[in-house]
Amino acid sequence: MHRGSSKGAGTGSPAPETLPLSASPTVHVVLELTRGGAVDRRELDVAVGTPVRAVLRSLGQFPEGSAVLFEATSVPLDTPIEGPIHLTVVPTFSGG
Repeated sequence: MHRGSSKGAGTGSPAPETLPLSASPTVHVVLELTRGGAVDRRELDVAVGTPVRAVLRSLGQFPEGSAVLFEATSVPLDTPIEGPIHLTVVPTFSGG
């Protein structure tokens, strides 16, 4: 019986509205971290809807000290990742 069926109403629990994290669909993200002329390429799979900020943190980067670019256009850190994407990360400050 499909979810909208009236047959068997009241039997069993309703289907959950959100999937558990382990069942969430994932997307492939490629990040090129630039620093001093060198490029460190990282690839990972993240859950659909993961904010760019969370991806940077998962790689040990400081989101507030980075500019994130997609095809030379700045991407806000709270942008959710909805599909496969290739991002360039440029640090905006240096330590010291």
